[in-house]
Amino acid sequence: MSHHADHEAEHTPEAIRARLEADTGQGFLKDSIYGAIDGAVTTFAVISSAAGAGLSSGIVIVLGLANLLADGFSMAAGNFSGTRAENQAARKARREEEEEIERHPEGEREEIRQIFAAKGFEGEVLEEIVSVITADRDRWIDTMMQEEHGQSGQPPSAWKAAMATFIAFILIGGVPLAAFLMDLAQPGIVGNPFWPASLLTGLAFFAIGAVKSRFVDQHWALGGAETLGIGALAASLAYAVGALLRPLAEGI
Repeated sequence: MSHHADHEAEHTPEAIRARLEADTGQGFLKDSIYGAIDGAVTTFAVISSAAGAGLSSGIVIVLGLANLLADGFSMAAGNFSGTRAENQAARKARREEEEEIERHPEGEREEIRQIFAAKGFEGEVLEEIVSVITADRDRWIDTMMQEEHGQSGQPPSAWKAAMATFIAFILIGGVPLAAFLMDLAQPGIVGNPFWPASLLTGLAFFAIGAVKSRFVDQHWALGGAETLGIGALAASLAYAVGALLRPLAEGI
């Protein structure tokens, strides 16, 4: 099918209806991207600082796994709490709108009128819009929520947002540890495990950015390079700190 035909198919009445009726509140791309980036950055930062301090693979794995689980849980819990708070605020705003419509229907009807007048509607068309919207209580409240509070669609699930963050954090954050786990299982098989870990993490960073670019207006190579640059900077800072504090580690 041609590119033009694809666009035509996307704009049939059925396709448009399905797209508009789709659940817009359950997209967890942001949660997954943040979790993946933070998992890779923080875990590799721990590994880099430990490698800079000259610590053994066993210690690096202990520190890395502790960070992976604790920071992953912390980030997921924070996302859960934040998403839940947003949902609670939305429910409160909806209750307030319901009460306002119940107590002051004419005032709320005038709000609808002014909202759509500001969009350029007037005369009989404007009055018809106001009449249709205010004839259905749920439609009336939905319109007020969207136009006055900027909230539309179903609220995202706090549990799903937290799980998306945690799973992405663990999966991508575990990549930097792979080389050290191999070195612990079979010493010497990968030489200095820090360098293959760096390569694997760099590939993970690039892949995260490339995937992200598919959902935004950005070339995949630029998206990959951007995320790789952020990770490399964080790792360099961590390695430098570890190297500076190496005398302390050697003295333990």
